[in-house]
Amino acid sequence: MDLPIEVAGEGDLAALHVLIEAAYRGDSARRGWTHEADLLGGQRTDIEALAAIVGDPGQRLLVARGPAGLAGCIQIAVKDGGTGYLGLLAVDPEVQANGLGARLIAAAEAHLAQLSASQVEMTVIRQRTELIAYYQRRGYTLTGEVRDFPYGDARFGEPRTGDLAFVVLAKSL
Repeated sequence: MDLPIEVAGEGDLAALHVLIEAAYRGDSARRGWTHEADLLGGQRTDIEALAAIVGDPGQRLLVARGPAGLAGCIQIAVKDGGTGYLGLLAVDPEVQANGLGARLIAAAEAHLAQLSASQVEMTVIRQRTELIAYYQRRGYTLTGEVRDFPYGDARFGEPRTGDLAFVVLAKSL
């Protein structure tokens, strides 16, 4: 999909929230090739968290705009030491498997390189093996680091299993 990719603004918050929830949770997410709907219920994020990202000069949400509205998004940030962070990759389940996710990742990596990041990392729920494999095909490697899932914080969803954790993947830019 050859859609324009640009930085999101405050006017995009409601559409971003709908897109992210549809891609990650509930029955709408099951229409896509990968989702968290079987691992987590509840919300994936909220408008306040998205507004905090958009309003933070150290972070950006990149969006792909299609004729029907937002078709995809990805979050980027630069941490201390020149490490970039990539997160919230979401593609509308109706248009997944058309290359948009790969284009969003490439755009995010290009933005991070312009912001002087020398490497990028991300976290993925360890049970999402098909998604981990997707990122590995794009040059990311498992670092061996595992981070705790924020159990008890409804902002991150309602776990359906007690063994969730994040694996860390990284890539040099």
